[in-house]
Amino acid sequence: MVACGVGGADAVDIMADIPWKLKCPNVIGVNLTGKIGGWTMPKDVILKVTGILTVKGGTGAIVEYHSPGVKSLSCMGMATICNMGAEISTTTSLFAFNHCMVNYLNATKCSKIAQYAQCFSHNLKADEGCKYDQNIEINLSELKPHINGPFTPDLATPLSKFAEEVKKNNWPQELKVALIGSCTNSSYEDMSCSASIAREATEHGLSVKSKFTITPGSEQVHATIKCDGQIGAFEEVSSLILANACSPCIGQWDRKDVKGEVNSSVYPSYNHNFTGHNDANPATHAFITSPDIVTAMAFAGDLTFNPVSDTLIGSDGKLTLRVTIFNSSIHSQLGMVKHMFYNQWLL
Repeated sequence: MVACGVGGADAVDIMADIPWKLKCPNVIGVNLTGKIGGWTMPKDVILKVTGILTVKGGTGAIVEYHSPGVKSLSCMGMATICNMGAEISTTTSLFAFNHCMVNYLNATKCSKIAQYAQCFSHNLKADEGCKYDQNIEINLSELKPHINGPFTPDLATPLSKFAEEVKKNNWPQELKVALIGSCTNSSYEDMSCSASIAREATEHGLSVKSKFTITPGSEQVHATIKCDGQIGAFEEVSSLILANACSPCIGQWDRKDVKGEVNSSVYPSYNHNFTGHNDANPATHAFITSPDIVTAMAFAGDLTFNPVSDTLIGSDGKLTLRVTIFNSSIHSQLGMVKHMFYNQWLL
């Protein structure tokens, strides 16, 4: 059982009572083993897959993520992965129904939907012994943080090799703007990860070296992170809180820090980075990565900085930004508790 969207022209045919046909899609299986952790986040899964399949590789196909590694992903992490499936031209992306989804639905006052889905869970998973038209293997324990770009989301580079690529390709080394948000990475979980890094940096006397913008995913996310203090952590480092909208991800950005077609680098946690897509400037080098890496880079201000292996020294003289990221399943539990708190508070 799967649902997928249709394009505008297809919808017109349906409304006009014209028969609409859909070719049966292929199914690409992504076998996830190991366990995600450290600076590697769910966003890195889809960045890796995008590098493998390219922006056209998912055309006419459904991408299904499966196997034991899925257990280490939060519900919002899975949503991030599926959301960015559009960048590889998939018909749709999916995970089998699991306990993380049940927990999330229960925590967000959708218990009836969770119960109903559980009644049909046998239809919301892969058939036993099924075969895929194409198989991709990813060991989450070995997966490294990725940075994709510029000018296309399928130019995937592991963080460990990114500094070398910056110098080799003469990409603008100074980071001008770091951007958190969009439909891909703007959940409570994403905001909490980013805010925790910002707090640690602030405690050691660090300040951002680039402009830093935050786009919450919804009014509920905005209200909850305001209530729980994440907005305060962002404001303390002089970040700009934008409206709960697509914003720079689709070009809704009145950018003031550069004028004309000047080469510059920006780090969005978005899913789009095609030429001129974010700020209408064809010279802007946009590099997609996770909110955690975006935040760390905002304090470094330099594309060659690697938060996994490098350190920054704060005004207190101590090494910082070697942040220990919580396991994503812990973040999921934290996020659910906060959502429950907000729903109670709202009523």
